Amino acid sequence: MINILYEDNHLMVVEKPYNVPVQADDSKDLDLLTQIKNYIKEKYQKPGNVYLGLVHRLDRPVGGIMVFAKTSKAAERLSKEIREKTFHKDYLAIVHGKLIENKTLVDKISKDSNNFKSYIDEANGKESILEYYPLDYKEDLTLLRVHLITGRHHQIRLQLAHQSHPIYGDNWYGFQEKVPIHLFAYHLEFIHPVTKENMSFTLIPELKDKWLLFKEDLKKLKEE
Repeated sequence: MINILYEDNHLMVVEKPYNVPVQADDSKDLDLLTQIKNYIKEKYQKPGNVYLGLVHRLDRPVGGIMVFAKTSKAAERLSKEIREKTFHKDYLAIVHGKLIENKTLVDKISKDSNNFKSYIDEANGKESILEYYPLDYKEDLTLLRVHLITGRHHQIRLQLAHQSHPIYGDNWYGFQEKVPIHLFAYHLEFIHPVTKENMSFTLIPELKDKWLLFKEDLKKLKEE
């Protein structure tokens, strides 16, 4: 069952569940893009192929808010917003260690196509920028709000791990126990590609695992 946060003739805003691929991959698991296409096809009784534009991505282990375009015009305009940085994405992350100050991270990142991981590459990497804001600290874990300025592969995961503060549950970048990654795309803001209205969506992660430590902080974010 897809959690639909918003839908009109031009776009859909949905929650991507944890550990569901955004689009088809080698696992052959049912991906979110196909699920939404099936939903549109069934609901509107559309014959043939259904158009659905993928304008941004989330890593498979990560959950959170995504927007999909239902027309090529909407896809083109949303992609332009992303290029021009008027499409805003904010995440929640629980990281190891204590962070108390707001900070901007600037690194050069490259992707290793052999193992699908990314790495810091100051010589040849692409500039990668994010801002983080500590919200609370408990049990040697810090809850962060992360504002993503560029959108590189595994950027948040790699940059925080590079600061010696890997995300709780991220067993690719420094955390070896098999628990769900505590990274969630909780806020999305953009200009509607047709109506030009400001669209803003907020969703907090399910209050379980280590998210429970910060349930009061998360509830406040939801109310803002």
